[in-house]
Amino acid sequence: MKIEKDRVVLFHYTVSEAGQEPLESSEGRGPLAILIGHGNIIPGLENAMEGREAGEKFEVDVAAADAYGVRQDGLTQRVPKKYFKDARLEPGMQAVLPTNFGPRAVTILKVGMSVVDVDLNHPMAGKDLHFAVEIVEVREASAEEVEHGHVHGDGGHQH
Repeated sequence: MKIEKDRVVLFHYTVSEAGQEPLESSEGRGPLAILIGHGNIIPGLENAMEGREAGEKFEVDVAAADAYGVRQDGLTQRVPKKYFKDARLEPGMQAVLPTNFGPRAVTILKVGMSVVDVDLNHPMAGKDLHFAVEIVEVREASAEEVEHGHVHGDGGHQH
């Protein structure tokens, strides 16, 4: 079964910045499960999966524009400290900020008494990425998964 829109793909991956050591890998964990065609992963990686089948292994370079976007200067915001639930915040560290659109990865710039200045660029924005991928399984999505726009069950979303 080939990978196409509204199919579920389970895959292992290792991602690195072009020419660098791996940043993240699913090795040692279960495969990641995504619903194709619903914006669940970066466009450059989803496009590289189109038409592939279970058992395939491939590598792909994804330019920043097709990954987490280009870095935007001045994309900073001052946020009340309470949104970070008393985490110990230090400049330069990554944190997750709850927003109306779901959790967002941010970088802490400055910590004040009651407010925190954060950089809203994704930590991997502006980076050209290299992925090594192994397709583990391809299946039809259920009607509910398509309706919700994400995978349910193993490796997917729990409601």
